[in-house]
Amino acid sequence: MIFKTYAKINLTLDILSKRPDGYHELKTVMQSISLFDELDIEPANKIIISCSGKNIPTGPKNTCYKAAEKFFEYTKIRGGVKIHIDKKIPSEAGLGGGSADAAATIKALNVMYGGVLSVHEMLMIAGQVGADVPFGIIGGTALCQGIGEKIETLEGLPKKYIVLVKPDAGVSTAEAYSDFDRMAIKSQRGTEKFLEALKSREDPYKFLSNDFEQVVKGDWLIDIKKKLLGLGAEAALMSGSGSTVYGVFDDEAAAKNAGEKIGCYPYVCICRTI
Repeated sequence: MIFKTYAKINLTLDILSKRPDGYHELKTVMQSISLFDELDIEPANKIIISCSGKNIPTGPKNTCYKAAEKFFEYTKIRGGVKIHIDKKIPSEAGLGGGSADAAATIKALNVMYGGVLSVHEMLMIAGQVGADVPFGIIGGTALCQGIGEKIETLEGLPKKYIVLVKPDAGVSTAEAYSDFDRMAIKSQRGTEKFLEALKSREDPYKFLSNDFEQVVKGDWLIDIKKKLLGLGAEAALMSGSGSTVYGVFDDEAAAKNAGEKIGCYPYVCICRTI
């Protein structure tokens, strides 16, 4: 079976507090985009992971491996799976590629083994794998709270074209959270403004926000956002903990033009919200 696993961008991201277990309470609006990895999945007698991408672990640290372990542990099915990941979503980019792959693994195994899990059970297992994994089960546009496990689907967001730009720098999510805590930064709490705009049918893209932008080291974030806005983006924001920055465009031609003129960056991709 071949499964497409779609990347995400954060339209808002509020970091509200640190929990006793070390996780952070979040309030974020996530949006699926058309960039995807492909998972080739087939039954096996143990968990076997391979990947086309460089520096991606294929053992127990791989998110698909973890997801498969949790699936078999919960369902008590004595089985295995062989997964090859055709990697197109860049890593350490804030696009949730590893989380999307893990979510697809849970959904694929559920299909492979006869639909033994409800959506609620898949979400529960996904939450044990990682904070962004439950969103991958649902996809689309959603408000995610807690550590990502509380999900509310949102309707009415206008579809847009997206230009993704990733600089040389990669960002460790753990380090980004550590810097946020060390710097004692207060959340901008921009999610409510976004939700109010969506409800009132005002343009919600005027209210994009990401608390992680306050901990970025270097000038690359400001430079990329300035270039995207100068090339016609109606808004620009870093996704997740970075390092990908995206621009929002009304039409494909404008997005393609911006992608061609943005300059020399290791990764530039034109996609759309889905």
